[in-house]
Amino acid sequence: MKNKRLVIALGGNALGKTPEEQLRLVGVTASTIVDLVEEGYDVVVGHGNGPQVGMVNLAFEFAAGNGGGTPAMPFPECGAMTQGYIGYHLQQAIQRELARRGLDRPCATVVTQVVVDPADEAFSHPTKPVGMFYSKDEADAIVARTGYTFVEDAGRGYRRVVPSPLPVKIVELPVVEQLVEHHNVVITVGGGGIPVMEKSDGNYEGVAAVIDKDRASARLALDLHADMLVILTAVERVSINYRKADQHDLESMTAAEARDYIAAGHFAPGSMLPKVESCLQFVEATGAPALITSLERAREALQGTTGTRIVP
Repeated sequence: MKNKRLVIALGGNALGKTPEEQLRLVGVTASTIVDLVEEGYDVVVGHGNGPQVGMVNLAFEFAAGNGGGTPAMPFPECGAMTQGYIGYHLQQAIQRELARRGLDRPCATVVTQVVVDPADEAFSHPTKPVGMFYSKDEADAIVARTGYTFVEDAGRGYRRVVPSPLPVKIVELPVVEQLVEHHNVVITVGGGGIPVMEKSDGNYEGVAAVIDKDRASARLALDLHADMLVILTAVERVSINYRKADQHDLESMTAAEARDYIAAGHFAPGSMLPKVESCLQFVEATGAPALITSLERAREALQGTTGTRIVP
């Protein structure tokens, strides 16, 4: 009998801000993922890398500008580096937990490129802050030299912003598909995937951008014909009137209800909105359900006792 497929989107903030912190936290993550393997699911994990890619980008920028003797590192390469080391930590923790429970299931990380559209409007309106803070004069000098876009960020200085385009196609999808068919636990589209543009000769070229990991995971779930998209976040259930006296936690919502809540402004653009929109994309295209819940309650949520289900 064919196992049901789950695509799980895991937030980068859940993995900590330093390699040491991440090594501690991935044990909790691995336990939850192996819980789901134990339930009989084929599990594919996408993850964010916001704190991590900023850390790597900042380190190279600082070293290059302060006598470190190292070159500045292009942003796509920073994304690839974080995919690699986050995947290494996750797969090692998952392998250890699988072995502890006596489960014979391989685990592998696929460093993944994700095609974006050069005509995407996001390239005209960069919004995602990356890297270190600069004074106005320092930022202006970098702009003159490189053409980067900088914005003032929360009164703390100026930061470079990069576009956040929509994912169009996952380059390594056939490899991921083969691994899932053989019941491997697969870690992929790390940080939303390395953004690339497809050239006229069929090759790919990296671009300085950040793809939202929830949207990349929704694209992955669609392309893998997953039975469910599961987005793990900091809260157990999605709420309307969040942090207000009349906050209401939702057990479920239809696609139509979700669109009404979005129109009413219930979901914050930088927080819950992309998660709900990603679930809507999957649900409306497939007729299959999506689930938003916390990492700690994932197993219970799949059993129907908590979490927020989005249904057609």
